[in-house]
Amino acid sequence: MTIPTVPAEALDALVASGASLAVAESLTGGRLAAALTGVPGASRVFRGGVVAYASDVKVAVLGVPSLVVETDGVVSARCAAAMAAGVRRLLGATWGVATTGVAGPDPQEGHPPGTVFVGIAGPTGPARAQRLHLAGDRAAVQDASVAGALALLLSEVSRLPRDETAIG
Repeated sequence: MTIPTVPAEALDALVASGASLAVAESLTGGRLAAALTGVPGASRVFRGGVVAYASDVKVAVLGVPSLVVETDGVVSARCAAAMAAGVRRLLGATWGVATTGVAGPDPQEGHPPGTVFVGIAGPTGPARAQRLHLAGDRAAVQDASVAGALALLLSEVSRLPRDETAIG
């Protein structure tokens, strides 16, 4: 599976399961939404996205608890999971996916560039996040974050039986 086909494969899996998707982005700055909407027919399942670059936007718009930002920081698994759950709820989607982390060149919250968390919230179970350790310059980290988010989404959507995925 090559990276350019992953957005189409993820969208096809969502279509097949009758599910919808919303994204919340920080370090990727809209690249995840752009990758998805670059696929013809994305409107069948893609509800929209929020670029929540600032911490206060994560809290005010996506509903990330202030305590998570204060205790764990925005470069954390808890923040990524809360972002995914928040955008899922905000946009009324079956699935929410979020990206947060450090694209570089400077560290943030004590984390080196390439520290990324991808959050996912779906129709079953609690929202969760996966940590990625990425290499390269700012653009490479952003692109690899998009690829990681899409791979996680595809894996999770494909894992659920069809009737469980469509639960909103």
